[in-house]
Amino acid sequence: MTKPILEEIRAGLEGGSIIPYLGSGVLDLVTNCPVPNSPEALVERLVAKVSVPHKIRKNLTAAAQFIENFKHRKTLTGIMEEAFTARVAPTELHRYLAGLSREPMLIVDVWYDNAMQGALEAKADWGQIQGVSQSEHFGEWVHYYRPDGLQADDFEAETWGCVLYKPLGSISPERNFLVSDTDFVEVLTEIDIQTPIPEVVKQLRTDRNFLFMGCRFRNQLERTFARQVMKRSSSRHWAVLPQELTRNEERFLEEQNIQRLDITLAEFVDFLVPEKLAA
Repeated sequence: MTKPILEEIRAGLEGGSIIPYLGSGVLDLVTNCPVPNSPEALVERLVAKVSVPHKIRKNLTAAAQFIENFKHRKTLTGIMEEAFTARVAPTELHRYLAGLSREPMLIVDVWYDNAMQGALEAKADWGQIQGVSQSEHFGEWVHYYRPDGLQADDFEAETWGCVLYKPLGSISPERNFLVSDTDFVEVLTEIDIQTPIPEVVKQLRTDRNFLFMGCRFRNQLERTFARQVMKRSSSRHWAVLPQELTRNEERFLEEQNIQRLDITLAEFVDFLVPEKLAA
């Protein structure tokens, strides 16, 4: 990977033209991470609490659906809350992103932990948008939260200097989780026409590039969310992806004009983050 490309990405982040898109793999940067740091780790946590059929024991959304169907939605939500209730210390990457001063700023985070939120708590002008389950909030797609955790409205979100968008929900300030098959069927039915995407997100992504970190695109769900969040943005993007790619991932990167950065996330962060933050 050539240094000029990395320098271009850092300049884009600091200048506001690049939107960070964080996946569960970002938590690989956390030493002894106290919460599940991958879909595989999360489904292991679910099936350790409730016995599910063997054929779906490694399928996160199907296992979650089984628990919802046979043990009630409250049981599923309770297990998710227990899995993610620990406060995750922000990494150098989270703190770097929180310290970017360009406004208005959008950060997309497609996992359920609170690390990015924790990094933003030192910032005054920001808010969080969480995806919510139709099973628990019928007729609503997202909830808006101020830094103090109180709910806001969509009009207020348009004034925030930084928007943290958590389309799958989050452990805090309220426990909202999109995790079961039903959760995603509801969203995917509408996402092609962009109904679940908040207006402020649509505005902030316009003509901007995306940088994917800690993300994989192995299944249709991961690719669909990325594709729909990126819609009507710039035509050029990047992804930190050091591992061997699947055919579907290769096709997706080509289709979306996402340039692969074949370095580890830790190596990328070492370049990106000033030494004063990494200390």
